[in-house]
Amino acid sequence: MGVLSPVLCGVAGEYFVAAELSRLGYIASITLRNTRGVDILASDANASRQVGIQVKSNQGNARAWILNEKAERYIAKNLFYVFVNLRAHPERPEFFVVPSKDVAAHITTGHSDWLTKKGPGGRPHKDSSIRKFQDGHGNYLEKWDLLGLG
Repeated sequence: MGVLSPVLCGVAGEYFVAAELSRLGYIASITLRNTRGVDILASDANASRQVGIQVKSNQGNARAWILNEKAERYIAKNLFYVFVNLRAHPERPEFFVVPSKDVAAHITTGHSDWLTKKGPGGRPHKDSSIRKFQDGHGNYLEKWDLLGLG
C-alpha cells in the first residue's frame, strides 16, 4: 500500500479520531464539510459536556502538521485539535490532543521565530500564511484527558 492522497489522508484521520473517541467511551460525530473549523463533535456518554475537534493528519513519523494563519486566532475553550500521525500499516496511528489556545500560541511563536531567522543565502524569509505545529517530544501524545470529557 502506498502513500495516500491528501484528501484520503484527511478523511482517514477523521475516522481514526472518531473511532478512538468511541473506543474510549465517548460519543463522536463527524460533521458535514460545511461546518467551519470543526471536523468532529464529541461528548461524554450522557452528553453533559461537548467539545469541537479539528483534525489534522499527516503520513509518516514527522510529528509536524501544516496549518494556516487563521489557526493563530481560532481559539475557544471547548475547541481542540487532534493531530494524527498515520504511520505505515499495520501500525496504529499516533494521536496528539492539543487545546486550541496551545496551538495558537505555538504557531504564533514559531512563525515569529522563523521570520527573524535568515533563509537561503542569508536573505530574510518572506512572510506567508503557512504555519507549522510540531510535537517532536510527544508532549500531547494520547492526552485525551485534556478534552475534559471524563
